[in-house]
Amino acid sequence: MMKKALKPVRGRGSVLVISAPSGSGKSTLVKRLMASMPDLAFSVSHTTRLPRQGEKDGRDYFFVSRPEFKRLVTAEDFIEWANVYGHLYGTSRGPLEGALAAGRDVLLDIDVQGHQQVKERLPEAISVFVMPPSYEELKRRLTRRHSDSPRDIKLRLATARREIPHWPEYDYLVVNDRLSSATQALQAIVRAGRVRRQNQAERAREICRTFGG
Repeated sequence: MMKKALKPVRGRGSVLVISAPSGSGKSTLVKRLMASMPDLAFSVSHTTRLPRQGEKDGRDYFFVSRPEFKRLVTAEDFIEWANVYGHLYGTSRGPLEGALAAGRDVLLDIDVQGHQQVKERLPEAISVFVMPPSYEELKRRLTRRHSDSPRDIKLRLATARREIPHWPEYDYLVVNDRLSSATQALQAIVRAGRVRRQNQAERAREICRTFGG
């Protein structure tokens, strides 16, 4: 008599943090990664900045006032928050924990400050630093996108100089010299995270029970 097959056991999801200097192509990489891995959840951050053209509240960000953001900080609603170019950004704790408990992997698109806070609270989080191939290439990309003033470009390049030295704090480094290969590297990191021992513990225990263990 055939034994009834075990139902798949969904383990706890992983947190994937991606950081990069402005202009490194991180947003494009994240969009490509999300499109290629639809089961990956995207953590929508709160921000005090105004929406840019094409951005939608609740999809790209939760756009809130500065007093409301500070209220959420006081209520300890954020697992991380930071001041970036004069605007406040934060990751809400509730939706993140809910997605992880349901077994979904969650992607956080946050900066170096946010990564340090997440690693402190969730040391098991997987982190990736996306780096441009050179300073000159980063400057070229910032200039080519025509969305920043010369003053803003200078500020972003100065910030990049401060952020780049933090790359050793991350688990993985992806150099975005070719979009296709950088996307493939991110996909491989997500897949590797899904078979980490701690994420497979519940399933392993179920299998062990079939051996009488």
